[in-house]
Amino acid sequence: MKLGIENLLENRDLRKPLEGRRVALLGHPPSVTRSSIHTLDALAGCPDISLSSAFGPQHGMRGDKQDNMIESGDYADPRLGIPVFSLYGEVRRPSDEMMQTFDVLLVDIQDIGTRIYTYVTTLFYFLEACSKYKKPIWILDRPNPAGRPIEGTILEEGWESFVGAGPLIMRHGLTFAELASWYVALKKLDLDMNLVPMLDYDPDAAPGFGWPLHELSWVNPSPNASSLNMARCFPGTVLIEGTTLSEGRGTTTSLEVIGAPDIDFDAVLGRMNSLQSEWLAGCIVRPCHFEPTFHKHQGQLCSGLQIHTDNEAYSHEHFRPYRLVALLLKTVRMEYPDYEILRDFAYEYETDRLAIDLLSGGTFLRDWVDDPASEPGDFDKRLKTDERDWAGIRAPHLLY
Repeated sequence: MKLGIENLLENRDLRKPLEGRRVALLGHPPSVTRSSIHTLDALAGCPDISLSSAFGPQHGMRGDKQDNMIESGDYADPRLGIPVFSLYGEVRRPSDEMMQTFDVLLVDIQDIGTRIYTYVTTLFYFLEACSKYKKPIWILDRPNPAGRPIEGTILEEGWESFVGAGPLIMRHGLTFAELASWYVALKKLDLDMNLVPMLDYDPDAAPGFGWPLHELSWVNPSPNASSLNMARCFPGTVLIEGTTLSEGRGTTTSLEVIGAPDIDFDAVLGRMNSLQSEWLAGCIVRPCHFEPTFHKHQGQLCSGLQIHTDNEAYSHEHFRPYRLVALLLKTVRMEYPDYEILRDFAYEYETDRLAIDLLSGGTFLRDWVDDPASEPGDFDKRLKTDERDWAGIRAPHLLY
C-alpha cells in the first residue's frame, strides 16, 4: 500500500504540474511517509517542488500543543525558513495574507474517521478559501483507521460549529480525499482540486479494517489519539467530552476509558447488558479503575469502563461505539436520576450551546437520555434512518 504522499513523490509525471509554482502544505505530526519522514521534509528534499509556506491545524504542524483546545501561534520553520501559519490560534480560516503565500496547496492530514475531529473542519474551510482565491488544492490521501462502517446521526441544520461544519454523520467511513469530494459537491464549489489516491488500499481488509497494520507506523493524529483502539472507540467516547464523566484525559488511555469517582460502573455495565446487550457487541467492555493526573476528577480514583477492540472478540461490522456510549449515558441517568451528567462550559469557541449538543449534532441524543419514557428502540430507529441515508449520500465519493 502506498500513501498519497508516496504516490506523489514516486511519480514525477504526477507532480509535474507543481514545477515552477510556490507550494504550501497543510500538515501535522502524522504527515509522514512509511519510513517516518515528515511530509514537509520529504517535499523539501524533492528538487522539483518549491515550498513557500505551511499550515498547521489544531495541535500544530510539528505537534507543539498537547492538551485539547490549546491554541498555537505562527512561526518560521527553523530548518526550512518558511512561514508556518496556525489555523488554530488567532484565526481558524486562512487569511488573505496567508493565501498569497502559495500557488498550490497540498493537504496531507491523518484523519480519524469521526465528524467532530477539527481537522475535517479545517479541510472544509480551506476548500472554500481555495475556491474563493482560485488556488488549486491537492489532497494527498491517507487511511481512515475507523474503516467503512457508518454510525450515528447526521448533523442537523443549525448545529454547525467547529466540531461539525456540515451535514456529516458521526462515523462517516470516508478517507480525507473522499471527504473533500463530498464537501465540494455539497457546496457546489468552483475549485481546481486534485485527489492523489493511495495505491493498493483496501479499507475492508483484516486485521486493520481501514488501518494498514504492520505496514504503517501509528503516529498520534492528536496527542490523545494514542492507538488504533482509541480511533475505533472515538465516535462514541468523544461524547463524554460534553459530560461531567471522565473520558480518561490525564491517563494513558484517553477516550478508551469512561468513569467517575461517584458512580458504580459495575452496576452501570450490568444494567447496560440487561437493557440492550446487542449494543455492547463486537468488543470487550471491561470494568476498571483509574486516577486522572489532570483534567476532570484529577487525583480521584474513578470507577469506570474500558472498551477493548484489540482482541479476538473484535467484530468490525458489529462494533457500534456511538450506540454503546449513548447506552452508557442512558443507563447512568436511569441509575442516578439526579446526577449532573452534562457539563456546561466553553467548548471549541462556543459559549451559548451545550457541548453535548455540538458533539452529537443536535439535541436528539440529550433528549433521549433525559426522557424516562424513551427506549433503545426509539434511538435505534433514528440512527438507522440517518445511516441508510448517509450510505446513499457517500456512495458516489468512494475511491476504494
